[in-house]
Amino acid sequence: MTHRIHNFNAGPATLPLSVLEEVQAELLDFKGCGMSIMEMSHRSPEYMEVHTEVQTLTSELLGLGDDYKVLFLGGGASTQFYMIPQNLLSGGRKGDYIVTGTWAKKAAKEAKLFGEVHIAHDAANADGKFTYIPTQDQLHLSPDAAYLHYTTNNTIAGTQFHYYPKAPAGVPVICDMSSDIFWKKFDPRPFGLIYAGAQKNLGPAGVTMVIIRKDMLDRCADGIPTMISYKTHADNDSLFNTAPVFPIYVVGKVLKWIKALGGLGAIEKRNREKAGLIYGAIDANPDFFRSPIQRESRSVMNIVWRLPSEDLEKTFIAEAKKSGLGGLKGHRSVGGCRASTYNAMPIEGVKALVGFMEAFAKKNG
Repeated sequence: MTHRIHNFNAGPATLPLSVLEEVQAELLDFKGCGMSIMEMSHRSPEYMEVHTEVQTLTSELLGLGDDYKVLFLGGGASTQFYMIPQNLLSGGRKGDYIVTGTWAKKAAKEAKLFGEVHIAHDAANADGKFTYIPTQDQLHLSPDAAYLHYTTNNTIAGTQFHYYPKAPAGVPVICDMSSDIFWKKFDPRPFGLIYAGAQKNLGPAGVTMVIIRKDMLDRCADGIPTMISYKTHADNDSLFNTAPVFPIYVVGKVLKWIKALGGLGAIEKRNREKAGLIYGAIDANPDFFRSPIQRESRSVMNIVWRLPSEDLEKTFIAEAKKSGLGGLKGHRSVGGCRASTYNAMPIEGVKALVGFMEAFAKKNG
């Protein structure tokens, strides 16, 4: 077998080994078709079976029911930053935005190009860093907003909502779940729209999952570019143009893997155990490892910490890589260290990291 490290990258991120092996086995000849799925028409019956199955698995695992459409779009989650307001903020409407990290800030910036934006809470500290998640009581919400937008998990900052913000009556909630979708079960009913770039917790880069409640389609503007309209993609089952066939196919295999593990309840238990081990190592060595995040806001998916000096951080990251632990460098905007423990990260990888952290602290502390 090819040598593989424990991959803690924040995205594109690790995928289940069994999924990669299945993809490898089918890469040249998909189910006896004599061609790769990457070479196949997106309207062929063989691909259509995959397409429908991924939609069905998504609905089943999240408990969506018939009120939602599952769409597969291109452009990454960043395209949704402007696609959402272009569909939903026309005619002088206003959107509420909770800004708790870099991506939420960018989403609010894009929305201002199409309508009024009200910042319900800005969690940036005086130095521009994001270290906490606001409580429901700290949110200043507009009763007449077209929607409330927030980001569940902040990949760069290492913070995560551990509750679901409530919007005023009649205001739908729109959520960027790019880095923590499918990490646990939740009630989808308050959400008018959920979107997620695949490359963190779902599959490879190249497809964005959009889950839209059908009544939201009636709120979407007419007279906008065809490819930007949710109505276009909902009416054509995400096949108005060539779908990102290969990433969708891999997402389907990841969802099957989640189901085989026992579904979202089992995944949540596994994810909490992994995060608990790393936070335990950080908290057990407070003179050497420091978490900049308020304890109640700590992310289960992206765990960040600092060492006593930047030089030690560079040494830690370099030696970890030599030990088969990759992707531990923090985002360039915040520095430090970061371990992304998405669904596909095995517990063995986390235990190896914790062992390395403890040994490094003992040696250098």
